[in-house]
Amino acid sequence: MSTRIAFLKGHGTENDFVIVPDPENVIDLPPSAVAALCDRRAGIGGDGLLHVVRSAAHPEAQDMAAEAEWFMDYRNGDGSIAEMCGNGARVFARYLQHAGLVAEGDIAFATRAGVKSAHIAKDGDITIGMGSARLPEGEVTVSVGERSWPARNVNMGNPHAVAFVEDLAHAGDLYSPPPFSPASAYPDGVNVEFVVDRGPGHVALRVHERGSGETRSCGTGACAVAVATARRDGVDPAVTGAPATYTVDVPGGRLVITERPDGGIEMTGPAVIVATGEIEPEWLESAAR
Repeated sequence: MSTRIAFLKGHGTENDFVIVPDPENVIDLPPSAVAALCDRRAGIGGDGLLHVVRSAAHPEAQDMAAEAEWFMDYRNGDGSIAEMCGNGARVFARYLQHAGLVAEGDIAFATRAGVKSAHIAKDGDITIGMGSARLPEGEVTVSVGERSWPARNVNMGNPHAVAFVEDLAHAGDLYSPPPFSPASAYPDGVNVEFVVDRGPGHVALRVHERGSGETRSCGTGACAVAVATARRDGVDPAVTGAPATYTVDVPGGRLVITERPDGGIEMTGPAVIVATGEIEPEWLESAAR
């Protein structure tokens, strides 16, 4: 690399991301480089990284290029690859608008969890079509210290364990992954949400994101929580024929989640671009080693 590399910084309900535009997929971003960029002291800092690539230029997205021009190559803060990130998807859509690549209204982009739809509203909020939830069978338990709770296994293209607790403080510091069982339920790790009720159709959560630790928000987690809460409340839109909407408070703000009778889930919330800059190529090359 002989030229500086452009980056942006953005967040969605304070779930923050380093954004690296790379339309032709020519920038080498091994896990070590991603982790260095996301480092909050020695790098730019972020819960994850959004690598912006044309679908046709990325081997994992080429078969989606006819439906979606852009691919959200999402990485966790530790450099590991993730299937999907809901807040990241809103920030990704905001970046595309910021760069003049899309306009207000409906857009589509590719992810490892498939093609996702988004709507950029005039008021600034962005709604992401998050696909449908899968509810794998089997009992799951999560623990913090001496406490343990039954958890609902919800898959939103990435895995979640949703536990209802009396107090969000019971989640502990969430620096390390909360233990879960059985191990076979999540062979590649899991995002764990701890949830309390705030009122009818209104809950709040704290989350440990796989590969990132506790984050200020998790979009797929908020969707998983809404679905788990609806089922706990005896609500299934596929049965009632009416959509179910939940307000989900996260430490970084508020998201509104709607599950439709056809199973599709929509997440609405803010997304902000806060800075632009350049990465020194020599530093990135050194960090990648």
